[in-house]
Amino acid sequence: MDRRWDGVGSRIGVAAAGAAPEAVAPGLVSGPGVAAPERRAPRSFEVHEATIAALQAALADGRVTSASLVDAYLERIGAYDGKLRAVLRINASSRTEAERLDRERAARGPRGPLHGVPILLKDNFDMHDLPTTGGSIALDGMIPPDDAFVVRRLRDAGAIVLAKTNLHELAAGITTISSLGGQTRNPYDTERCPGGSSGGTGAGVAASYAAIGYGTDTCGSIRIPAAFNALYGLRPTKGLVDMDGVIPLSHSQDVAGPLARTVADLAIGLDAIVGLYPADPATRTHETARAPRFEAALRADAPRGARIGVLDALFDGEGSDAEVLAIVRAAIERLCGQGAEIVAVEIDGLGAMLEDTSLIEHEFKFDLFDYLAATPGAPVHSLGEILEKQLYHPALEVKFRKRDEPVARDTPAYRAALGRRAALRAAVLEAMDRGRLDALAYPVMRTRPARIDEAQLGETCQLSASTGTPAIAIPAGFTADGLPIGLELLGRPLDDARLVGFAFAIEQASAPRRPPPLTPPLG
Repeated sequence: MDRRWDGVGSRIGVAAAGAAPEAVAPGLVSGPGVAAPERRAPRSFEVHEATIAALQAALADGRVTSASLVDAYLERIGAYDGKLRAVLRINASSRTEAERLDRERAARGPRGPLHGVPILLKDNFDMHDLPTTGGSIALDGMIPPDDAFVVRRLRDAGAIVLAKTNLHELAAGITTISSLGGQTRNPYDTERCPGGSSGGTGAGVAASYAAIGYGTDTCGSIRIPAAFNALYGLRPTKGLVDMDGVIPLSHSQDVAGPLARTVADLAIGLDAIVGLYPADPATRTHETARAPRFEAALRADAPRGARIGVLDALFDGEGSDAEVLAIVRAAIERLCGQGAEIVAVEIDGLGAMLEDTSLIEHEFKFDLFDYLAATPGAPVHSLGEILEKQLYHPALEVKFRKRDEPVARDTPAYRAALGRRAALRAAVLEAMDRGRLDALAYPVMRTRPARIDEAQLGETCQLSASTGTPAIAIPAGFTADGLPIGLELLGRPLDDARLVGFAFAIEQASAPRRPPPLTPPLG
């Protein structure tokens, strides 16, 4: 079957969004696409903006079942995704899985906070029972032999993968457009992009399509969608999450993590997947350390006594928006009101040090080749073959051709980039040591979400990506025209939980998130 986006607001093989609930079978679509199920969730419980704790409380006292939660979230997807285009594929087994987990809960109690909770998954995570496409028609229908490590952890925790979400094709951009899913739109303004590359997850979580969602970040792909959808998103320390079974963009920079509407949900989502795994070479620099625990870090007084360095160099640059920058600075000042000391910090030559530190151009071609070679029955075998067969969205052509140019894995240019990354990391950590800083603060993006078909400017993502340090996106506020803006805090390696604690304190003091008005409660 040809599963490409048909361009008219419906999905192939399913009812158009907004169809009457009784017109289609409930939750049985394998996708791409969604169907609006008949409403089964008790009306006494509303899933819109519901936290994981609220879901568990309702499950514990019998107000809902996991199966009825699946139905309620599918109804929201059916109602709103014809416009947002955040979902690529519904998991046809999600309701069956929910019923099984309901029986297990009744017999033995919950496994933990994610037991029976529907989640969203970016479509670059392998699943053994659902296609993994990276949003590319070149990989449409490809079913990997096993689950990604992250997926195994989530399933072990009792989470239900409700749907796989659209992404910027093969994670290669920040506006979320793909040949398989088309253009995902921002639920705060559907004429604007949702960020990327995890934009389908970001838009879906913001619109309450599930309790929480998972994405990947190679250079901003969790943090930018979090900022543009008023969500919390952490790029973990490199090596804290095993990346086995994720379509790679750059093995040296790829990380995975959750996007959530609350910090408590973010912490639950992180505790389910992080650790230090000897099989992952990226964890070897942390072998003597202990993995962070996130729920334990949720303290309203976390900023007290902390020193936060404002990195002015990342407030300036192409496309800087004065209103955006003012919102971010105001959010930083609120930390001061919570007991943190705010200081200006300079890192000499930071702009020059950041240049040419990305490894995507050097690694993507070869990492994708290795991934496809390890996937039995892969429909294509290389980036070159994808280009030759023209199996990509036209918006990706220039980027893909550039990334197909390297002729060898190990080149002088690659080694030079590795050297620049090491120097940048050393300079950042030295500046933090010298200033006795607990975090660096700057905008996630210096601009607001771009309009559809316009270039997205203003990213600051490379600092964390090139140093391997953790960074968290925190809702900072909204522009006058109602667009979400994000603050980013960067910490030392393995200080991830402290960043989450800072975010929790900001959330408790100012409640910076508000839901998108375009996706209200149903009924």
